[in-house]
Amino acid sequence: MLSSGGYLLRTAFAGALLVGGFAVVSCAGDSDKAGANANGKVTVVYEDNTIKPKDKQAVAVVRKSRVFEQAADWVNKSVALPHDLDVKVTGKVPPGVTDAVTQPDGRTIYVPPPFLTQIQGILSDVVKTVKRPALFPEAEFNADDLTALSTQFIFGHEMGHALQRQLLLPNLGLEEDAADGFASFYTVNEVGPGPSLAAAILFDELARDEGKLTLEGLSSDHPVTQQRVFNFLCYLEGSDPKRFYEPLVGAGYLPKTRAPLCPQAWAMLDYGWWTQLRPHFSEAFKDQGDKTQENARDHLIAEMKAFEKELDKLRRGQ
Repeated sequence: MLSSGGYLLRTAFAGALLVGGFAVVSCAGDSDKAGANANGKVTVVYEDNTIKPKDKQAVAVVRKSRVFEQAADWVNKSVALPHDLDVKVTGKVPPGVTDAVTQPDGRTIYVPPPFLTQIQGILSDVVKTVKRPALFPEAEFNADDLTALSTQFIFGHEMGHALQRQLLLPNLGLEEDAADGFASFYTVNEVGPGPSLAAAILFDELARDEGKLTLEGLSSDHPVTQQRVFNFLCYLEGSDPKRFYEPLVGAGYLPKTRAPLCPQAWAMLDYGWWTQLRPHFSEAFKDQGDKTQENARDHLIAEMKAFEKELDKLRRGQ
């Protein structure tokens, strides 16, 4: 089962969403602003001649799942990028890169094959030692499906970085939080609960192995690992409380003290990302996107009013 706490320490692997999204100001200038006439495209390339034999199995799992291509297709359909974005599954990565990483200009995402192998190895142990959450389909509780789904979420994080940097999106907080938010925004809306659940399972396992929290961990621009698990689950639960409250909160995976905040948190995230992307919608997506953003605004207002009605009761229960 997902743990409810534990000691935390940054590990090399946690760079998937720690170092991988290292925040650097985009190199794009004001003259490179995105607009309806921009025609940048996302392209996924597997550089097979750079993939070592020991990594071929994990790469084949992800490749067959087409999780990278699904995200690329969504961005290509919805967003007018000012520049092309190359997603490279390759053994030829910049010095020091060991996990998925987005370049500072947002034009390249590197996915090292050994990183995918490491994810698959961790999740191979998980399916042998961790009880399957009832919400997660039994047919998908295997190393291959968990690898594909958790990689889909991690890639959503990197795509969030790429969009922020290419489009020069303003942040009201840390870029890493926003990138995590995009991973939830994209996968919950476009894929369903699988990626959030798989990422929570993966990160929960990482948190168990990390050890005591250090000054480096506390001072990182990323939330500590276990906190991110609860963030992933909170956004998912908040997206549809009627469907997810019992299997997540009732089952003890998401604390009851956090759950009342999640519907409004999801509504804010959903409206926030649609609003950030709205000036950059492609012509083909603009009408649909505008309507979706307006619906997200109405939903946020409704959730804020609902939360206000419950606030006094929640405070008394503290």
